[in-house]
Amino acid sequence: MKTPSATKRFVAGCALAYAVFMAGSAVAASPAEFVDEASAAGIAEIENSRMAIQKTKSVDINSYAVEVIKDYTDANRDLKDIAQKQGLEVAAEEDVLSKAKTMMLQVQEGASFDVAYVANQVKTHEDAISLFKQQAHQSTSPQLKAFAKKYLPKLEMHLDMAKKLATTHQKGEVDKPVS
Repeated sequence: MKTPSATKRFVAGCALAYAVFMAGSAVAASPAEFVDEASAAGIAEIENSRMAIQKTKSVDINSYAVEVIKDYTDANRDLKDIAQKQGLEVAAEEDVLSKAKTMMLQVQEGASFDVAYVANQVKTHEDAISLFKQQAHQSTSPQLKAFAKKYLPKLEMHLDMAKKLATTHQKGEVDKPVS
């Protein structure tokens, strides 16, 4: 039986990632699908947070975005190492970024950006937690299972922080602007 090419697997994985993150699907992901989904979502989170740093005037959102970038950069590096050790194809960052753009935030400037960004962070982290919990409990790969368990607490912390930011920014209780 002929296996699909890396490009076809990547496109299929990204299509699945988009469906999982947009619909909250509970379909079990194979190790290769999980790598594709988690890396695309991670890059989307990094890019959304970079955008937040550029657009926000809020210190708390800026601090949150910096932490998200650090944690997802670490996670994506670890995920890439695991995938390479297991012989799984890892798409080039440019390819994953183009697919991640479908998951990225598209909003205007100012306070409306802040509200949209934190609302997006709540939703994407809920979806990521679901994906990582599934991998932590059902993965056929011990390394990916351990990876998911390692990063679940960080994702849950991000979700808690995002919910607090959402409450604060929806009420208009913003802190001092970033100078």
